[in-house]
Amino acid sequence: MPPPREAILLELCLFRHAKSRHDEPAVGDHDRDLAPRGLRAARAMGRWMRDRGLVPDRVLCSTAVRARRTLALAFEGLEELPEIRFLRSLYLASPGRMLELVRHQEARVGRLMLVGHNPGIHSLALRLLAEADPGRAALEGKFPTAAFARIGFAAGRWEEIAVRSGRLLDYRTPAMGD
Repeated sequence: MPPPREAILLELCLFRHAKSRHDEPAVGDHDRDLAPRGLRAARAMGRWMRDRGLVPDRVLCSTAVRARRTLALAFEGLEELPEIRFLRSLYLASPGRMLELVRHQEARVGRLMLVGHNPGIHSLALRLLAEADPGRAALEGKFPTAAFARIGFAAGRWEEIAVRSGRLLDYRTPAMGD
């Protein structure tokens, strides 16, 4: 009989911004809005999260327009919004910078969501999953726009989160449908 899995005490949700526009050359990268496909995907992913009760206690979101808009559309219809912090430092952040932000959260935050960009958000997800995690294969390829990964940790405090210590609890992309 396999050993019991450790209890999940903390959850980190990684949510990549939805598909952005590339048809407005005068608009800088930070200020690009969502494409029509991105608008639909953000709303669909938000419905999926709400249907599963995956509303976080706190959100750390990049200040880029496409990230803020993805979050706003995903949270449409919520009766109560979680605490949201918009951080310029999440704009195109490295996995190391994102992990640093995660490790500075208070213990009262049981489920944290980062809304950010690739390649950092995908790299962070891969770094955090245990090598033997059966869900790891789902993340090995791409982490497309509006993809969502929920990673659980047995650690009791965010500062204890270590590389390769997480377990994939959910992975979802807009292409997976409802």
